[in-house]
Amino acid sequence: MNTDYQIPEPFLFNPIKHHLGFIKEFININIDKPVTDIQGLTRELKPLGTSVMDIYTGSLSIGTICSETKEFLNGKNILKKEVYSEWAGTKMDCYKIIPLSDGSQWTLKFHDNPQRFVHIFPARNSQHTFRVKSNTLKSALIYNIIIGKDLVTSDDLNKVRPLLNLSPVKDAIDTEAILEMIEILRD
Repeated sequence: MNTDYQIPEPFLFNPIKHHLGFIKEFININIDKPVTDIQGLTRELKPLGTSVMDIYTGSLSIGTICSETKEFLNGKNILKKEVYSEWAGTKMDCYKIIPLSDGSQWTLKFHDNPQRFVHIFPARNSQHTFRVKSNTLKSALIYNIIIGKDLVTSDDLNKVRPLLNLSPVKDAIDTEAILEMIEILRD
């Protein structure tokens, strides 16, 4: 699966990291494949990183998110790279937050790339989002794709975590978070 998902320029957006609908689609596509290329699957999960992320749960498609963001930037005459970089700022801690039609808030940062200079992702604590640890999401994704049973056991969780180079789950809080994420991805 191509996690680039045909994101239009000038946007940099990682849907496997930030769009629940895309994540569920990713699972469904990979469930139907024979799980012979574990390395390929784990390579596709690598962009999830190792920290935390915000995932958008609303009804806007990826195309609509990009389109509405583009309309906002065009309306402010800041869609050119040079103008956008001044508006958003170029330092690591510089960003802007904009609203979209469903009430969700989106963070826009400058990304120093000639074609993809508008880095977009859900704003923290925005409507229609939740925050999750990367390893929790990766564990739930790989569990749903490879094991997928309704009754989740810690043994099953610990079978898939080494595929991601993660240590076994021992902490009840981590187990609970993964179980909750598995259920979110099944709905």
